Amino acid sequence: MASLAPVGALLLSVALLLAGNGLQGTLLPVRASMESFSPLSIGVLGAAYYVGFAFGVLVTPRLIERVGHIRLFTAMVAIASAVPLVHALLVVPGFWWLLRGVTGICLASLYLIIESWLNERATSENRGLVFTTYTTVNFSVITLGQLLILADDPAHFPLYAIASILVSVAAVPVALSRSPQPPQISSVRLSFARLFRLSPVGVAGCVVVGVANGAFWALGPAFVLQSGLGVSDVALFMSATVIGGAVSQWPFGRLSDRIDRRLMIAISSAAAAASGIAVVLAGLFMPDMVIVAGFLFGVFSFPIYALSVAHANDVARDADFVAVAGGLLMTNGIASVIGPLLAAVAMEAGGAAGLFAFTALTHVIMTLFTLYRMRQRAAPPAEDKTDFVPMPALAPRWSDIDPRVEPAEAAGTGGGADDAGPPPEEPLPEEPPPERGTA
Repeated sequence: MASLAPVGALLLSVALLLAGNGLQGTLLPVRASMESFSPLSIGVLGAAYYVGFAFGVLVTPRLIERVGHIRLFTAMVAIASAVPLVHALLVVPGFWWLLRGVTGICLASLYLIIESWLNERATSENRGLVFTTYTTVNFSVITLGQLLILADDPAHFPLYAIASILVSVAAVPVALSRSPQPPQISSVRLSFARLFRLSPVGVAGCVVVGVANGAFWALGPAFVLQSGLGVSDVALFMSATVIGGAVSQWPFGRLSDRIDRRLMIAISSAAAAASGIAVVLAGLFMPDMVIVAGFLFGVFSFPIYALSVAHANDVARDADFVAVAGGLLMTNGIASVIGPLLAAVAMEAGGAAGLFAFTALTHVIMTLFTLYRMRQRAAPPAEDKTDFVPMPALAPRWSDIDPRVEPAEAAGTGGGADDAGPPPEEPLPEEPPPERGTA
């Protein structure tokens, strides 16, 4: 515990932010369903958050350069805490889309600032512990935030006030922290084509996770309600899925360290497709089993992101790690915008069952593509594989505190306050690892 003392205040801020955002992430789709928003409107609501989040990741470094970490953090907390209250005042689809995008911008900025602070405070000795604790906090408090919807009727004001309070109070630990401000954050530009050439399976996995899990976060509550279940079932279903994803990260990851990582990705994708079909069947014929099926969906679908990132790192040079992590994260974010929209169309056409039928289709495609790639390229040598690190695709800059990155390398992703212009494009290998049967 003494090793975590220097970052305790920052982890507390993360917990409060994620709890408030977790509550909003479940509360808003539930309220939208109660107000008879169409599935497409709810899908746009989910997509708007990811649009705002991606925009926030891009603009935050420049905003920090202009006003500093503390002022930007304070401003974003003020806006993010006000937005839930405005949601409660005017329930109109287009207005809610705009507000959800604003929340995405604010949360991206807040996470970036806190993660850069964590990176500054973490040392070579405790970096692994900090990262593991951060991951555990992410899974735990999102689950807690979703369960808070049980505290009151989603149509009433108190839940929106609770979400606002959690975000507001998140500013207190950071404001009272004596930690020095971290260095300027900079973004690393990366060509998608070069990233795909480096690791086709890694890129495809991040796309599939963004499409499928983005659809789940945006439309999962609507699926439960349209299946004839109640608000309490929504909270249990969403929480069970997150818990499933949390408990499977380490065993899946450790197994992938011992075998071809792509085989583990293919197995996870195939099982995620099967569990998606199980959710559909449970919703149609056995509603009492929806929560169990959701748990299995989380078990198999959530680890795919971390497995995909680990596979990409297996075939990248150490110096390219930050560029690869940033490129995969942005790829996942863009896919998370598309997923809710496509899934909403599927729900418009096929009812509640359309959501998980859609995720099952994406996971089947991922399974087939991964098996195809395994025939085209040999697995990297065991000595070149990086250690698996669990990571939900929720925060904007995991590479800063990832224990696979040397502290100096992580710090190198940012420049000083006087830096001007965009950073240079990170180098990547000119050619991918050799195909099977080639020299």
